[in-house]
Amino acid sequence: MLPGTLAGLYDRGQMEIDLVRLCASAGVRFLRADIRGLDLQRREVLLDDRPAVPYDILSIGIGSIPSGLGEVRSEVDASSDGAPIAIKPMQTFLERLDRRLLEVSRRLDQRPPRVAVVGAGVSGVEITLALAPHIEKLLGVKPQLMLIDRHDNIAHGLDHGAVKRVKEELRRREVEIILGHDVRAVRRGEIEFSNGHHAPVDVVLWATGAEAPPLLQKLGLPTDESGFLLTKATLQTVADESIFAVGDTATLQSNRTPKAGVYAVRQGPVLWNNLRRRLNGQPLEEYQPQRSFLKLLSTGDGRSILSYKGLSTTGRWCWKLKNRIDTLFMAKFQDCQPMSMENASDDVSETTNNAMRCAGCGGKVGGDVLRRVLQRLDVPASDRVLIGLDQPDDAAVLRPPSDRPMLLTTDFFASFVDDPYLVGRVAALNAASDIFALGGRPVAALAMVTLPLGAARQQEQLLYEMLAGSLHEFRQMGTTLAGGHTIEGPRAMLGYTVVADAPTSGATLKSRLRPGDVLLLTKSLGTGVLLAAQMQALCRAAWYESLVESMLLSNQLPEQMLQDHDIRAVTDVTGFGLAGHLLEMLGASGVAAEIELARIPLLPGAEELLRQGIESTLAPANRTAETEMDATATIRQQTSYAALFDPQTSGGLLLGVGEQHVDDLIARIKQQTSWQPVVIGQVVGDRDDQLPPLRLR
Repeated sequence: MLPGTLAGLYDRGQMEIDLVRLCASAGVRFLRADIRGLDLQRREVLLDDRPAVPYDILSIGIGSIPSGLGEVRSEVDASSDGAPIAIKPMQTFLERLDRRLLEVSRRLDQRPPRVAVVGAGVSGVEITLALAPHIEKLLGVKPQLMLIDRHDNIAHGLDHGAVKRVKEELRRREVEIILGHDVRAVRRGEIEFSNGHHAPVDVVLWATGAEAPPLLQKLGLPTDESGFLLTKATLQTVADESIFAVGDTATLQSNRTPKAGVYAVRQGPVLWNNLRRRLNGQPLEEYQPQRSFLKLLSTGDGRSILSYKGLSTTGRWCWKLKNRIDTLFMAKFQDCQPMSMENASDDVSETTNNAMRCAGCGGKVGGDVLRRVLQRLDVPASDRVLIGLDQPDDAAVLRPPSDRPMLLTTDFFASFVDDPYLVGRVAALNAASDIFALGGRPVAALAMVTLPLGAARQQEQLLYEMLAGSLHEFRQMGTTLAGGHTIEGPRAMLGYTVVADAPTSGATLKSRLRPGDVLLLTKSLGTGVLLAAQMQALCRAAWYESLVESMLLSNQLPEQMLQDHDIRAVTDVTGFGLAGHLLEMLGASGVAAEIELARIPLLPGAEELLRQGIESTLAPANRTAETEMDATATIRQQTSYAALFDPQTSGGLLLGVGEQHVDDLIARIKQQTSWQPVVIGQVVGDRDDQLPPLRLR
């Protein structure tokens, strides 16, 4: 559906399958990580920057990449406006194309852009036919188009009559066709062919045939001569019956087919059935590729060219048929209603053989599980921890600093996504946030963990991933894990008690706001409503990315920054929302403040979700803060007003800063951190018991 979207026949959302929402609705664990290989002996998927994921059965379907791009000599940087644009990954193609077209248009001086499409297969032809209406809409000018292929024909795989129709369409659109020559080099403003000739061009799109992704060579599995994984008719790889491969990723050893999406679609049901059969020890079924199939090529103007068993035609009814087939298929993956949880308790009872689980100390996680996890973890050493996990005892023993106060805090929460490593990272940052707000430096942490009932192997992996994620963050803080406690319960929960050194200059307490201080917020609001949406499969993938990025931003401020910029009072914005935590500061300081609602930043998607009435279950309780707020009816009806009560997981800091230091502080924060600090208001005077301490405008 990419060409149809490019031509403006579909909205972009119609061609997208949102993996975050789809997985949430189906109860499937979604991990966003880069894969670096497989450990075939241990049956693990090896990931960059996080623990390996074990598997009993593995299915690989990562598609293909456009061929030949690596062989082309490019005399421009990959990010330059002269570099070729590959159509894959397709989910980012339109954004990359539009960005390049807008960059190039600034230096064209009203001249039509010259766009070359390399690859004259069906995909390249469809892209070429869709380009003119897209570029005319974006830039207001008709482009000059060129279609290039190393072969002597176009639209490979179509019958003679259909190819003739394709050529007529290209001729009608005044597309220049260059065949029989490879593209040897790409420079800014031109391309060079294998015969030494050059052609002027402003944008080069790469839409060639399928090439194996480099990752496939790192998996240690047999491949064909082109680098694709070899499989049996059962879709299992020829070397390992526990590993399946499908779509462009795979080549059937006994029946090789072209790299076309129609085969991947037909493999889907066979794959699903064989995964279940393999788990149940049943014989597997074989996939039989169809000998021929209907081909429908979009012309980008509400018509399609149809090709089937030597017959071909063109018309709007062909487009209607193509549109119906495509949209019905996509609808299967865009219905993200959460699945029923009626049988969840049955799963637990089956796992535990219907035994009544003990509580109290009898509910602890087994000692073998703990020992195996601790053996796998890389716990940082610390000269402040005299007795810790390296020689476990009944309690950790820490070396106190001489004549220096220490800080203690504790925080924990239920797992908010089904990614234990991510939960572990956020739990560590969230627990240390109170320490950072006071200007302290963490020394050691004690874990508090609840693990769901399940097999020992599952509990071990879950605990390991959560603690490994936390250690990733503790290591950045210069602290370590000194001990903790684990127990079984209905759902995964994780938190930490953090011990820290107080700052030498004194803690930045929330009670030290003074009239005239400027209120500075370091992170956007909205984690609560976005996590609530995620539980309902309503959080879009792009929103989820921003949500995770925000939660993983540490609140650690350099101590020197606290001293140099007159940061008088600090608190972190967490469960009680911005309104609740700001009112705590105002009450402790005995002052009143005024904030501008329009200045408060929201995470992508938060406003839209709040407008739909979605909110965290804690938000209604947080609204009790309204009794201490002065706001007009108009302000209270604004969508962003609801964000004031949104509970934040790993939210930002709220700083009270002397007015003369604000600009320098913002500049330094942007220089040394990834925060985007925003001034949201100011302390306006001492508290008057006759008036609400927080005023909104």
